[in-house]
Amino acid sequence: MDNISPTLLWEIFKHVRSWLANLNRAGWQRKQQSKQALQNVILAARETAVYLRQFKDTGKPDHRTERHLATLWTKLGFELEELGLDKLAKRCHISGRHWADPEFYDADFLQQADISLQSMEKLAGQILLKLKK
Repeated sequence: MDNISPTLLWEIFKHVRSWLANLNRAGWQRKQQSKQALQNVILAARETAVYLRQFKDTGKPDHRTERHLATLWTKLGFELEELGLDKLAKRCHISGRHWADPEFYDADFLQQADISLQSMEKLAGQILLKLKK
């Protein structure tokens, strides 16, 4: 400690303070990104529910909408993976793949994967509640 000048000590202190502020800001930013991704899961579930209701009412599939849903769920899967929300990310990837090719997975796998809109929205909501604490 005898060899450290007050100026050097002050510079080290400023650097550590800046580093801690950046770390805190990164944590806040990550939390905001997580909230946004989770809110997007809820929005995607509701958008999908509207399409399913339309399909039920008309009996007509809309491949443009199905392509959109496949892309939407897949992108959400990637976002959630980057944020470390792996359980929900995996479900989103499965849902995206299922919208892209409904015959890719068998019914048993889909049931075990638990990709119902209600369960995905519920899981996203539960994680959102934890983030708000």
